[in-house]
Amino acid sequence: MAINPIDNPNEDTEFNDILRKHGILPAREEARRTPTPPPPPSLEESIEGKTPDELARLAEEEDDSDTERVIEAYRRKRLAEMRTKEKSSAHGEVQPIGRDDYAREVTEASKVDDPLDEEKGLGTGVVVVLYKDGDPPSVQLLAQLRVLAKRYPRTKFVSIVGNKCIENYPDRLQPTLILYRAGEVAAQVVSWGKDRVREPQELEALLVVSKVVSMLHRVNEADAPGRSATKAKDEDDIDSDEDIPPTGTRSSGQPGINKNVRGRTTVEDEDSDFDL
Repeated sequence: MAINPIDNPNEDTEFNDILRKHGILPAREEARRTPTPPPPPSLEESIEGKTPDELARLAEEEDDSDTERVIEAYRRKRLAEMRTKEKSSAHGEVQPIGRDDYAREVTEASKVDDPLDEEKGLGTGVVVVLYKDGDPPSVQLLAQLRVLAKRYPRTKFVSIVGNKCIENYPDRLQPTLILYRAGEVAAQVVSWGKDRVREPQELEALLVVSKVVSMLHRVNEADAPGRSATKAKDEDDIDSDEDIPPTGTRSSGQPGINKNVRGRTTVEDEDSDFDL
C-alpha cells in the first residue's frame, strides 16, 4: 500500500487530520488572530476636558448639526462650571483688616491654593498696603489698588492703617506695599509714590513680576468678578488704564530708596533696620 509522503504537517488536509487524530502528527497550531482594534472614542469622551475655546473650534468644524448642538451644549456647561469655580475664589475688592487679622487674612491666606490652579503648592497672591489716612500718595495708591483688585479677582487685596499694624510706623514710609505668595514675602516697597509720580502700569508691573497676579487671570473690570478674560473680545477693554488715577505727587527731600520690583526694597537711611 502506497503511503503519501507528508509534505507539510501543518497543511490543513484530510490526511493530516487523520494522522493528528491518531497522534502521529501534533495538534495543528491555531492561527494567530489579529487583535480587534479598540472602538473609536464616543463624542462625549472626545470632548471631555477640552476648554470652551477648543469646543467652539470643534463645533465650527463639525458638519453634522446634531453633533454641533451636543458640543455647544457641553461648551456652555463647561463655561458655567468655570464661572462657578471662579466666583468661589474671587475677591475683587480691597478688604480693610486689623492688626489681629493679619496672620489669618494675609500670611495664612497666601498659603491656600487657588482652586482654579491645577498645580498645587502655589498658594494665593496677597497684596497688603499699609497707608496713612489723608496722605495723598496713600489715597492715590488705594484708588489704583481698587481697580486692580477688580482686574485680578483671584488675588487678595487688603489694607491696614500703618501705625495700627505696626506701632510707631513712620509716616514717611507710607504707603508701603507688602506682597505675599505661599506664606512668603515676594516683594516689599516703602514710600510708594512719594519719591516721584508712579504710573498705573508701574504698579501693575510690580505685582506681575512679583508673581502675586497673573496676566492670564486678568479680567474686564466691567464684568462681575469671576468672568474669564481669555475671550478675544475682551482684550481691548482690559488693556486700558484710563480708569486708574496716577499715583501721588512729586516731593523733595525724601530719603534715598532703592525700589527693585524683582526683590525686597530697602530704605537707605537710619530706619533701614525697621523690620516689617
